[in-house]
Amino acid sequence: MQRRLLSALLAGLLCANAGHAASTPDTQAVDTAARAWLALIDGNDFAASWQQAAGLFKASISQQQWLGALQQARSPLGKLQSRVLASAVPAHALPGAPNGDYVVIRYRARFDNRADAIETVTPQRESDGTWRVSGYFIN
Repeated sequence: MQRRLLSALLAGLLCANAGHAASTPDTQAVDTAARAWLALIDGNDFAASWQQAAGLFKASISQQQWLGALQQARSPLGKLQSRVLASAVPAHALPGAPNGDYVVIRYRARFDNRADAIETVTPQRESDGTWRVSGYFIN
């Protein structure tokens, strides 16, 4: 009896973990989407970064405002030297944003003129299932 109970408990735990894993975003896919978007910025294609951002992003800042803000924030840093994934944390609720599927990604970045930047990129899974960036901050 104990053996069956232990087997049933173990099977239940495995099923619960499998269900949890299915709802957890694929970090590699989200990281790939974030890096593709960041590559636009790294290549100074700021307009394309706005065009390929999430609808939430585009609704919160006009393309002209984005171009000005990005020019002011990124240009002084110089060329990107390296970018390393520091963390990727799934979230369902974020301040000032509707509930949804998000991942808050932090990268340690090194630029020509700044060796210790932290980039925070927040991809959001949109209704078509595609991960698009809904937020970007650099410290």
